[in-house]
Amino acid sequence: MKSDRFAPVESGTVPDVVELARVVAQQRAEMDRLREQAATTVVVERAKGVVMALAGCTADAAEDILHRRAKAAGRTALEECWVTLGELTPSRPCDDADASGTREDTGAATAAASATSAPSADDAPAPFAAPGDVADALSRLGRVLVHVDTHQALAQCLLDHLAPDLDAASVMIYVRRSGGGLELSGYAGVDDGLAARWRHVPPFSGVAVVDALQTGEPRWLEDFSEDSTRYLLIGEPPERWQSRAWLPLRAGDGSDVCIGVLRGRPGAFTSRDRAHLRGVVRLCAGRLRSFTSSSAQVHEAETNAVRSLFAALPVPAMLLTPVTSSSGEVEDLRVDAATAHAADLLGGSSGDPTGRRLREVRPDLTDLPVWQGCLDALTGGGPYESEPFAHQESVDGVLELATYSVRVTRLEDALVVAWLRHDSSDRQEQRLAELQRLGNVGWANWNLARDEASWSAQVFAILERDPADGPVLLDALPDLALPEDRPALRAAVEALLREGRPFDASFRIRGGRGVRHLRLVAEVVADGHGTPFEVHGVVQDLTARRRAELALVDSERAILTQHDVLQSERILVARLQNALLPLPDKVIDLSGLRVEVAYLPAQAGIHVGGDWFSAVELPDGDSLFVIGDVAGHGVDAVATMAQLRFTAKGMVSTGSSLTGALSRLNSLLLHSRDAHGTATMVIARYHAADRRLVWAQAGHTPPLLLRDGTATYLRRPRGMLLGATADPYFGETEHRLEPGDRLLMYTDGLVERAPENIDIGLARLADAAAAHPEDTPGSLSTLLDVMLEDERRDDVCVLDIRVPRDL
Repeated sequence: MKSDRFAPVESGTVPDVVELARVVAQQRAEMDRLREQAATTVVVERAKGVVMALAGCTADAAEDILHRRAKAAGRTALEECWVTLGELTPSRPCDDADASGTREDTGAATAAASATSAPSADDAPAPFAAPGDVADALSRLGRVLVHVDTHQALAQCLLDHLAPDLDAASVMIYVRRSGGGLELSGYAGVDDGLAARWRHVPPFSGVAVVDALQTGEPRWLEDFSEDSTRYLLIGEPPERWQSRAWLPLRAGDGSDVCIGVLRGRPGAFTSRDRAHLRGVVRLCAGRLRSFTSSSAQVHEAETNAVRSLFAALPVPAMLLTPVTSSSGEVEDLRVDAATAHAADLLGGSSGDPTGRRLREVRPDLTDLPVWQGCLDALTGGGPYESEPFAHQESVDGVLELATYSVRVTRLEDALVVAWLRHDSSDRQEQRLAELQRLGNVGWANWNLARDEASWSAQVFAILERDPADGPVLLDALPDLALPEDRPALRAAVEALLREGRPFDASFRIRGGRGVRHLRLVAEVVADGHGTPFEVHGVVQDLTARRRAELALVDSERAILTQHDVLQSERILVARLQNALLPLPDKVIDLSGLRVEVAYLPAQAGIHVGGDWFSAVELPDGDSLFVIGDVAGHGVDAVATMAQLRFTAKGMVSTGSSLTGALSRLNSLLLHSRDAHGTATMVIARYHAADRRLVWAQAGHTPPLLLRDGTATYLRRPRGMLLGATADPYFGETEHRLEPGDRLLMYTDGLVERAPENIDIGLARLADAAAAHPEDTPGSLSTLLDVMLEDERRDDVCVLDIRVPRDL
């Protein structure tokens, strides 16, 4: 890279440029040194003033005390001054300085005001327990702090200081405000959007910065997975910062400031890191207190001014500030100011709502339309005005019902809520409008003398006519109706105008919402000579009523048609069932047993079910007893019942075992027309030679044995519902019958009663059988009468098998 050379000049003719630049640089350096010295002197003098106030000593003695403390603690003199200022208990803002005091005066005044509660001058603050490199870093920070004068500048200064050594990614400084809430007063390494969403933190538990300020102890968040379950973590997403430290000003001093250091990497803060951060907070404490009190005063002054303004307003109103969640959504609204009448209109009984969350005062707020109106106003949706509502208030000791509406308007990032009181004429007009809207009815007047018309707003809505087009004259009104309704409506209007005859006419119109059914009632008002001069009318929309009437007629017709179809189907199915399942009209004898059969169709509903039985004597003299229940009703159930009944009888008659028959019936059901059909069954073979009953079952209730007055259910062998699986398992068992035994096989309609458990029905059947042990023909009817007292909701099929006593 080339550069131009200056041509040599004779000394004394032209100033030496290099020498001038050197002089300017020296002057600038001297000015920077003087500024540094001046800024440092301010801090030193303030610290000396503190020591003088505490110890009651001279300035030289105070300076000597500071030097002795610094040497004993291993700190620089400037660090010792910062620590001394930071160790003070803060006074009230009004005690910091008078209106004409300087910053140096403020420090001295603060020290004097705190002298009664501060430690003695000879009690030096504890030294930093930190390695030498940390001490060097703190010394550099102490020099930089003299140029920091705002929270924002302090946050950036701390991030620049901590980023290289602690991998700090962000710094946040929170200040406690009146009411206990926290405000983000300074931040660095945080985007403005996130800062805006976390600018206000309510004083709730579950937030680390709040917890740190309440306890006065640091909060070290070093395990993100565990910390996220304990605290609501700042960040979007919270995983942005894997470890965090929240450090309040010195524990126990009543501090209102907390510094947060947030890192993008996980891991614990080492003992060196913690010592470094504690040292940083002790150095920053004095600087923070030099400007937090003044900013708090400004904030408090602004708040007091707003509250004074609202207190003077003659109307009920509030100023609301949104409170956002970690996701940025508005979760509540804080009442920053409110007029005296606003608390009464809020419906709260806990006094002034100022400083509280609105949902504390009105827990049902989110269920009200005004909540959505507030959210819309915040997002730029424009002002919101609620529907009028009634409110009972006391006027001169007398309860009076007043009508209000709420208006919400956005003011920068806040909301102004005002209540508008309606006078009596407004209320009457509003009630009339509500009556017309709710009844879907409107009024219309026609002045015949001036050939004018006037309609209410609801008539325009009913006729779907733009109010800008104006009302229609009475003689032109029939033109709005459908062509087939015009003649009748025109005749009624003409009779009204000619003879003064009132009418009540129905007609239809076609609009954007389709064909609509309307009703017009009109009457004439005559003058003193009997001449009509005005017509009063009422228009009503009957579309909804007419549609309901037509729908009801259609439903009645459909129900009657469906009833006829189902009744015909029931008759058909009943005949088919009687043909496929004939019932014996008397007791039958099978292999020496007396068998009585009962079949009772359901009384509830009109479908015939699939309950069935089979009781036949086999060629070898044994008997086959089967009872089953096919799922469903109607023709399909009867068809499936017939298949199972005749197939089971045929397979056992040709030598198939009981379990084999069940397996084949299961396959038959799986490959039938209704592949999803199921059935339950009990199949039993009685060996007359030795009175053995061998039986198997497929998901059916067990037979009931009554012997010597005791009723017990036979223990069921294994067996699955038919049609449930392609690979079922069925077992069989046997039981020897004795003379006088009674065996009941039945379907579930005998024992089931919704909604009780079927075990209750089984116990009821056992008790009834034991209580009615009659051994005469027809005794089954007595048992059925006891069991079936109420309406039958399902078919009932029973096989009553008795072993004679004289065998």
